[in-house]
Formats: sequence, structure tokens, C-alpha cells
Amino acid sequence: MEDSDPALRDEAYIRRAIALAGAAARAGDVPVGAILVSGDLVLEAKNEKEARRDPTAHAEMLLLRDAARRLDAWRLSEATIYVTKEPCLMCAGAMIAARIKRLVYAARDPKGGADGGAFDVLRSPQTNHRVAVDRGVLEAEAAAQLQEFFRARRAAAQEGKTPDSSQPTALERWSSG
Repeated sequence: MEDSDPALRDEAYIRRAIALAGAAARAGDVPVGAILVSGDLVLEAKNEKEARRDPTAHAEMLLLRDAARRLDAWRLSEATIYVTKEPCLMCAGAMIAARIKRLVYAARDPKGGADGGAFDVLRSPQTNHRVAVDRGVLEAEAAAQLQEFFRARRAAAQEGKTPDSSQPTALERWSSG
């Protein structure tokens, strides 16, 4: 993305991350999409916890692993991560460990976010690295996407369905076995 205006560039990457989050939701995962930019390297990921059956398969973690492998380095000190939701403790800790330069995110996460939402890891004076953080880029759009996903999930649960109604619920699996 060659836009000289940093605010427009941030918005364009967050817009793409929102599209990735939509793909995650369609696959039954929490709608979080993320992009990592480091020099000419641009990587994309979406949450894949359900698809991979892996509790660490958050979009941010997948990006960090992929970037470290491609750059053959764990230190990603020139990287910026764009993500649709405030990172959780695990992802924030991994960003600090990877020495990420900058984080740009859309929606706050008051229940699990680690940039002041529920915790304040990214700004803690106790950590050995500070990540520059810009938040609130396309916040309303990303928050609405998350709210709609969880609204639909709650409605499905009330009807006794899993988010993917082609899959049996845990109770249906148990009672049929």
C-alpha cells in the first residue's frame, strides 16, 4: 500500500483486516482479521481457532509465526500489525516478545483486551519493550461486526444449535453415542 497519508494507509489495512474477519466468521471463528507489514512483506491472517482446533490460532499469533519464519528472525522490530480487535494477553505478550514496532487496532475489548480493555500489558512499565499503539481506526465498523457475530451465536445457542448448524451440538453428540 503506497499511500503517503499514514491515516489513510492505516484505514486501508484495517478495512482489509475487517474483510478477513468476515471470512473468519463465515468459517465459525470469532471475526478477527489481521495484517502484518514489515518493509515489503505484507502478511494476512484471520482467527482459525475452530478450524485448527488450536487455542493459540489467533490471527495475530499466526502472523507472528509466519513473519518470523519468512524473515528468519524472531525479532520483528520494523513490523506494524493491523488488527480488528484489541489484542488479548497472549497476543500482546507475543507482540512484546517479538519487539513489534507498532500496533493499529479497531475495536476495544473490555472483557479480554490487553491495551487497557481488561488489562494493560502493552503500556506496562514492567515489560522490556513498548509497542507504539494507535486504536480506534474504523472502530464502529469492527465493533458492529463482532457484536453481530456474538448476537447470532447467542441466538443459535438459545435454539440449541451450534454456530455451524450442520454440526451437532455437544449434547447431540453425547446423546447419540
